[in-house]
Amino acid sequence: MDFQHSKKQRARAHELIPGGCHSYAKGDDQYPLLSPGFISHGLGGRVWDIDGNEFIEFGQGNRSVGLGHAFPAVVQAAQRELLRGTNFSRPSLIEVEAADALLSLVPNADMVKFCKDGSDATTAALKIARAFTGRDHIAYCRDQPFFATNDWFIGTTAIDAGIPDSEKSLSLGFHYDDIASLQTLFAMYPNKIACVIMEAAKYVDPTPGFLQAVLDLCHANGALFIMDEMITGFRWHNGGGQAYYGVDPDLSCWGKALANGFSVSALAGKREYMELGGIQHRSERVFVLSTTHGGETHALAAAIATINTYKNEPVIETLYRIGARLKDEGTQIIAKHGLSDYVEIEGKPCCMVVKTLNQNLERCQSMRTLLLQETIRRGILMTSLVVSYTHSDEDVDRTLDAIDGALAVYKQALEHGVEKFLVGPPSQAVYRKFNFPDPSKPH
Repeated sequence: MDFQHSKKQRARAHELIPGGCHSYAKGDDQYPLLSPGFISHGLGGRVWDIDGNEFIEFGQGNRSVGLGHAFPAVVQAAQRELLRGTNFSRPSLIEVEAADALLSLVPNADMVKFCKDGSDATTAALKIARAFTGRDHIAYCRDQPFFATNDWFIGTTAIDAGIPDSEKSLSLGFHYDDIASLQTLFAMYPNKIACVIMEAAKYVDPTPGFLQAVLDLCHANGALFIMDEMITGFRWHNGGGQAYYGVDPDLSCWGKALANGFSVSALAGKREYMELGGIQHRSERVFVLSTTHGGETHALAAAIATINTYKNEPVIETLYRIGARLKDEGTQIIAKHGLSDYVEIEGKPCCMVVKTLNQNLERCQSMRTLLLQETIRRGILMTSLVVSYTHSDEDVDRTLDAIDGALAVYKQALEHGVEKFLVGPPSQAVYRKFNFPDPSKPH
């Protein structure tokens, strides 16, 4: 498999763009050296790179594509609006139609504000909570990897350069499925915590009653409960994690697959909180969100078409069915190779990742990179195992065959050393203080 065009363009990309792309999750440091550097186009569950290589792709635009690439109903809806103009000096009626459509899936919410990325939505939710409560501190789930690019969250990670300590000190972490850790925060900071923000789940379901206990604890302490539905939304259930687990958050944040890859995110919530950002009340105004591109007509048309597809077709059921095949049969293949202690497919069938361990049963970037390298060689691009509505059983068959072949190499690497099989450096964690272990030595 040849990547010559990608190799040439990578150097140019790093000259023009910090990091070489616009999301750290898509960076060169997240992939093997032998991998496609740039995607040319995609259709359904497959993509083609600029060298003409074809891949069955899992990950689906960092989980932003739930229906499959270039899904016809979504593309056609966006095209119709593009021909009518995309942005005006007054709202378009499609903004109201899109709000109706999303709120039909989120019956616990009364109002919605659209924006362009998840960070805008989660940060706006915090602003509402702080304004409503008059408090500054926020509590976030430290076991969930990402909430925003904004200072309130990135300041809690290793990549905290440029963020004032005063901002970092306002974000307080608690542990998932551990109500005592959250109770401790409320006890340590009485009447200071404005809200709790968390995802309903990541790779394992919460203990029954945990999410309701979080909500009850918030309300008992005068705080709001914010649910991040960026990933659970349009995967766990049509109504997101809140519908799947039966919990009623005060505010919820949506994005990723909301418009099947088009740039649409949303903050939804109960009227008493959301209306703080309105212009028809006599209380102090809250400048919640004001985005020039938040009402782009073609993107909202894509969101409406996506929502209608979820409502009218068995999207969620298909995600679970296809994912279950990958997980069940993939786990059997792992066991066949005697690697059950070293490789595991984890997560719900609608949203899975592969855990890779080394000889010492430790999570290992080198082994992860090797597995990616070897599945890429076999025509599969699987930084995760996130399926789409248009992945087929044939795609699953080919993926399982690729995993089978890749695991044979993985086993040899465990026995003889991964450096004998990995071409180039291992991938790196996104949250690392320096690009290289010693900042004075760039290589």
